[in-house]
Formats: sequence, C-alpha cells, structure tokens
Amino acid sequence: MAKIDLDKLRNILHRNESDVRKVNEIIKEVELELQIEKEEREMRPPMVKKQFVTLISDNEGKLVDQDFASWVVQIPEDESPATVIDKIHQSAYNYNGTNKGQRFPVKSVGEACEAVSAKIFKENNLWVKTKIPVLAVRCSNKIGEEKKDSI
Repeated sequence: MAKIDLDKLRNILHRNESDVRKVNEIIKEVELELQIEKEEREMRPPMVKKQFVTLISDNEGKLVDQDFASWVVQIPEDESPATVIDKIHQSAYNYNGTNKGQRFPVKSVGEACEAVSAKIFKENNLWVKTKIPVLAVRCSNKIGEEKKDSI
C-alpha cells in the first residue's frame, strides 16, 4: 500500500474539494485509521531473531569425501540446534493428525520438510528454508597459500 504524508493528503483534498467540513471529516477518519494501525503494530509480538541450521542426511554415519542431502532450517537464536530434530518430529506428528496428514502421512524428515505446511512448523518455532534437499559437501575450512589448477 502506498504511504502518503497526512499534510500532503490534506493539501490535495483542499485543492479538489470545496467543502471544508467534508475535508476535515476525511482527515479525522484517516487519523483514526492510522492510530488503530499503530496500536495493532505495537500489540504484535517482537520479531524473533533466528539462526540457520543445516540438517545433513548421513545414512552411513561418515562425513568423509561424500556428498550428502541436507535441508536448511531456521530456529530462534537462543535455542539449541539439537532441538531441530525434535521440532520436526513434533511438526510431523501434528501434520499426521490433520485430515491431509491422515491421507498422506509423512514418515521421514525429508517428507516432513516437503509436505508439512509452514504454519505447522511455525507453531513449533521452526522455519524450513529448503523443502527439497540440497547437497552438502564436507570441507576442511582452510584456504591454501598457492592457487591450485582448476579442474
């Protein structure tokens, strides 16, 4: 929605409307709406600061020289990343209790990330950023001194 300064609106109305009382009534209504909107904004809970967490599918139990499927999620900044799996399980359980979940239940983390709605995840303070898995590659986190030949 376009935002306009109240003084500009008042000037435009005065130029286009000859009845001053009508202009004043319109301005009062606009001010009332702005006040209501301000009160609603103040009543909203503060935004939650979030941190990113990557879930890596490590079926073999090793993280050496392999690519893995992973999902990127966000949780509140003050929560432990160890709670992510429990939040996904709880969200999947809640989803499986719905009509759609009873018809098409989710049975894995990947299915939960794809099928469970954002609303259900949000109730558990979890935001899934990648519904389909992305590849995760292990690295040593070091930059060498010399430039290596490109492959």
